[in-house]
Amino acid sequence: MKAWPVWCALFAGSALAAPAPMPCPAGLPDGAACLNGRDSAGAFYVIALPPHWDHKVLVLHDHGGPQLGAPKLARSVADLERWKVMVRAGYAWAGSTYHQGGVAVRAAAEDTERLRHIVIDAIGKPRLTLLHGQSWGASVAALGTEMFPDAVDGVLLTSGVLGGGSRSYDFRLDLRVLWQAVCHNHPRPGEPAYPLWQGLPQGSRMSRADLDQRIDECTGLARAAAERTAEQQRHLKTLLDVVRIPERSLRGHLAWATQHFQDIAFTRLGGRDAFGNIGARYTGSADDAALNTQVARYRADPAALAAFAADTDPTGRITLPLLTVHAIDDPVAFVELESVFHDTVARAGHADTLVQAFTADHEHGYWSDVEYVAAVQALLAWVEHGDKPTPRALAERCLTLEPAWGATCAYRADYRPPPLDSRVAPRERQAP
Repeated sequence: MKAWPVWCALFAGSALAAPAPMPCPAGLPDGAACLNGRDSAGAFYVIALPPHWDHKVLVLHDHGGPQLGAPKLARSVADLERWKVMVRAGYAWAGSTYHQGGVAVRAAAEDTERLRHIVIDAIGKPRLTLLHGQSWGASVAALGTEMFPDAVDGVLLTSGVLGGGSRSYDFRLDLRVLWQAVCHNHPRPGEPAYPLWQGLPQGSRMSRADLDQRIDECTGLARAAAERTAEQQRHLKTLLDVVRIPERSLRGHLAWATQHFQDIAFTRLGGRDAFGNIGARYTGSADDAALNTQVARYRADPAALAAFAADTDPTGRITLPLLTVHAIDDPVAFVELESVFHDTVARAGHADTLVQAFTADHEHGYWSDVEYVAAVQALLAWVEHGDKPTPRALAERCLTLEPAWGATCAYRADYRPPPLDSRVAPRERQAP
């Protein structure tokens, strides 16, 4: 509370509306100052400043999702609550809700760049600025770095959806067509049929409760395993084994392949199809030959694919220090996406700017404080002193930080991800 008047004085005379003081979420250090506002495009944002901030380091945050619908301040507050470790480590932090929902990567990157200027105008320019992209936000950060190459000094991408829109979501189309072949209830018999790449027909709405009911009817997912019928057990095993996802992420992936696919098809692409599965052979079921004859097949519209790729696919033209960290057992963004990103950056001629590290964690949203602190410290050492980290050096740095931050380092220095085609069925591809 005591810090607020000091920061408010700095906002006086700003050309932008002054961010308003707000209570800091629990867990931030005593004396931290938190502020929020809404930018000229309609995005909400939150800024957090550690006690006695010395204008050294700002961490700009690109959040994952993406969420659908109008932006809400609560999203940025929740992001700060999750990433409060950045403020605890002494860095200023700022995050935007983005001004629109849905899969709009370049627009989100523009929102973050707008926030950077707001922070500078309000509290002064930091000596160093890092861009942190999480999950889908990693693609926002990667594209944003390409769009605004002089805006930041280093980039950290965690749990990244880094295959671009033209590759990252193929498995969710696979889930939709396999679901319908196995479960026959999305859509149900008697409901209007529609191409499954649409997610839902234009203008149609489906509640999460309705979708959950369909999931539970087919797989018994809401019940204990012993309470599922033999048919439900067979259905669930087929879906998980063929799509190669864990049981705990099935609901989320099917929801994404419903509401988010609808947003992509109609809000972004004018009703055109950017996803295809021609040539994909699905394996892992009790009868692969029969299954492959039953699934619906779609061919992507070349113009739609090109438009979607233009908004969502990184080109790899990043010349800044670039560190990615990914859990090997990530249930949401497959670790194999890192192999796609590596190849993208290498084709652009910038492999020397990229370091990829991996952990043995099993979560997508957050791992442990010490792993993030180690990653940021390693990136700063690279930015400031040219000390490019290796995966092993990052793992060792993490261990030295455990006494202060908690003994939960899980870096695996020798891991290298397999190609994405080893996990997601290869298919005919048209150049976007």
